[in-house]
Amino acid sequence: MPPTLAPNLRRLIDDLRTFLDEEVAPLEDRLREQGFGAILPELAELREEVKRQGWWCPQISTEYGGMGLSLLEFAHVSEALGRSPLGHYLFNCQAPDAGNMEILIDHGTPDQQARFLEPLLRGEIRSCFSMTEPEHAGSNPVWMSTTAEKDGDDYVIDGHKWFTTGADGAAFAIVMALTNPDADSPYQRASQIIVPTDTPGFEHVRRTSIMGEEGEGWLSHSEIRYNDCRVPQSNLLGAEGGGFVIAQERLGPGRIHHCMRWIGICERAFELMCERAVTRELAPGKPLATKQTIQNWIAESRTEIHAARLLVLDAARTVDAEGTRAARKSISMIKFYAAGVLQRVLDRAIQVHGGLGITDDTLLSFWFRHERGARIYDGPDEVHKYVVAREELKPYGLRLR
Repeated sequence: MPPTLAPNLRRLIDDLRTFLDEEVAPLEDRLREQGFGAILPELAELREEVKRQGWWCPQISTEYGGMGLSLLEFAHVSEALGRSPLGHYLFNCQAPDAGNMEILIDHGTPDQQARFLEPLLRGEIRSCFSMTEPEHAGSNPVWMSTTAEKDGDDYVIDGHKWFTTGADGAAFAIVMALTNPDADSPYQRASQIIVPTDTPGFEHVRRTSIMGEEGEGWLSHSEIRYNDCRVPQSNLLGAEGGGFVIAQERLGPGRIHHCMRWIGICERAFELMCERAVTRELAPGKPLATKQTIQNWIAESRTEIHAARLLVLDAARTVDAEGTRAARKSISMIKFYAAGVLQRVLDRAIQVHGGLGITDDTLLSFWFRHERGARIYDGPDEVHKYVVAREELKPYGLRLR
């Protein structure tokens, strides 16, 4: 942890790491072997302990029952929780629920907050976010076909979505759908609408298998069809046509959450790599760590993790001080850089473990499967590199669209 970390935050991080190592880590083998559903009773008990400790919803303001941490403070917490695949869920700050909480706090009506936000904050239900469509490039968030047409006091939603994360077992979805298809600006055509998953016409087609694993619960991604799915217009979030703006508000801080979670994964993978390097012998008295190639991987990993952390914390400071718009370039920088560091560190750790690394006897293969998408979701690497290049080239008189 940075030496300048405030004493109270340092104590919190120490306490969280102890809790994760002693109480949560013993469940990780069962998560890999039996799945999320098999350990729900134990997870429920641990969630109650998190509440008793006052750690619940660290990213949410105290007004709404959370810890009230700033984005910068939560970045440190997110890194600590990222050491375990169960960390964020146990503290009720897992995606996509964390982002949906923020949307409902900022844009929900009192009735929407009472019906959807409050049970979400209490951890009684889960939610999902339904934007990406299989027929259109996910890197173009204004290009979609799902529509929400007015009929009396209702919206009737028709469309096809996939990579709706966490839909398995979710109580409601926040859906991006076209409500103003003829608007002059493509950024004012879509709205965000709350759709309870028990609404007639909400069809959960399947959990999409990712790298050979379907996942379940909040660790899954689903394909959804909306077939004449009718909800009241009072389920609209914010202004009609404001869906893209709300999504951008959500995704900026969310990318910081993700990046710091990835750094937590990197730290755990790095520890596993170093431990393996000093205990696995190539010959009597000659551990892997005596080889220069292994030493290079360790040096490169430590340097890249440190650099990624500093970049992300700097972006979080900017958002806290000046808002998300001021940090737009920084957020794109951390998104592709931290995702690349995550992939490289995991790959090196697997290589150091040899055959063991590709088995499911460690967390490495689990993370390699689940986190390869880091370079794709919330904007692929190529889009974020374009954003950075565009901003850097402006002073030279080149305007990229």
